[in-house]
Amino acid sequence: MSKFDLTHHFLIAMPAMQEGFFAGTLTYICEHDENGALGIVVNRPISLTLSDMFNQINIPLDNPQLVNRPVYVGGPVQVERGFVLHDTRQDWQSTLRITDQLALTTSKDILEAISEGRGPANLLVTLGYSGWEPGQLEHEINENIWLTVPATEHILFHLPAEERLGAAMALLGVSYSMLVEDAGHA
Repeated sequence: MSKFDLTHHFLIAMPAMQEGFFAGTLTYICEHDENGALGIVVNRPISLTLSDMFNQINIPLDNPQLVNRPVYVGGPVQVERGFVLHDTRQDWQSTLRITDQLALTTSKDILEAISEGRGPANLLVTLGYSGWEPGQLEHEINENIWLTVPATEHILFHLPAEERLGAAMALLGVSYSMLVEDAGHA
C-alpha cells in the first residue's frame, strides 16, 4: 500500500460538506502517519480572545498585539484543551515538530513564555483538535470530501481567518465558487 504524508498540508472542505463540524473549514495537518492524522481548523475563530483565555488560567497577558487576538476551535476532539501552532524559535515541554519552521505545543510553559514576551513570533491558539484513525483521511480524500494543498505560513499567520480558505483555494488555482457539488473523478 502506498503511503502519502499530508503533514504540513491544508485540507479544504469540499462545498458538498454543507453540514457538520467541518463545513466551510480549512484544516492544517500537523501530523499524518500510519497511526492516523492530527490537524487543527485554522479559520473558525470563537468569541474568546487570548486575553480572556489567559485570564481563565490566571496568566497575565499584557502584550497589546495579542490581547484581542481570537482563539479558534481547532476541532471536535478535546475541546477543553489548548493547542498552540507556532514558529519554532525554541522547544517547549510538550511540542510536536511539524516542519523545521513550525510546531504544535500543548504545554503551559509556552503560554507563560507568551505572557512574559518570550514566546514565538507567530502563533495561533485553538481549543480542540481534529483527528483521523489510520486510513480514514485517505478514504475521505478518495471520497472527494477534501481537497489538499501544501500549506504556507503566510496563510496560517498573516491572513485574517475569513481570508484563509480562499487563499488556500487560490494555491490550487481555483476559487471556492468554481467547485461543483458533484465533482467526478478523472
